[in-house]
Amino acid sequence: MTFTLRDAVAADLPAITEIYRESVLNGVATYEVAPPSEAEMALRFSTITGNGYPYIVAADERGDVLGYAYAFAFRTRAAYRFLVEDSIYLAPESRGQGIGRALLEELVRRCTKLGFRQMVAVIGGAHPSSIAVHRAVGFEHQGLMKATGFKHGRWLDTAIMQRPLGEGTATLPAEGIYPDTLYRS
Repeated sequence: MTFTLRDAVAADLPAITEIYRESVLNGVATYEVAPPSEAEMALRFSTITGNGYPYIVAADERGDVLGYAYAFAFRTRAAYRFLVEDSIYLAPESRGQGIGRALLEELVRRCTKLGFRQMVAVIGGAHPSSIAVHRAVGFEHQGLMKATGFKHGRWLDTAIMQRPLGEGTATLPAEGIYPDTLYRS
């Protein structure tokens, strides 16, 4: 399948909302149980992009969105400001074709360029394909939280994976390059 990666724009929100809706209703990557509205997804999009975090889509040759990925603050306490969490969602017909890996590799590249030092993946349902794509991009398993979610009539485990970005912990990070409004003391 041929696809390109680009910045997500507001016009992508109907497709993004539908991809996420399918994941909420049928998957375990997210622990939401009711799909958010397009207005809610637009608010989330503007919060992420408005704070300078990357939000990208994979689109086919017609421009149809096949999947999307973004990075955002793992937590909003100030000491976490060099750590981001990734999120990746794919349309069902786009899974297993390398799109998720391409999105994740681009997200890692962009977050490294922005000066972040660590990326974490919080993998709902400890889904084997999500774990595999993260491992392929250099993430290491950090732990498994048992029975953290209950969805589709069953208990779900959550896998935690992590990878360094850029210089990781080899040097001290530059200060003053992250949005002060997002992080609390």
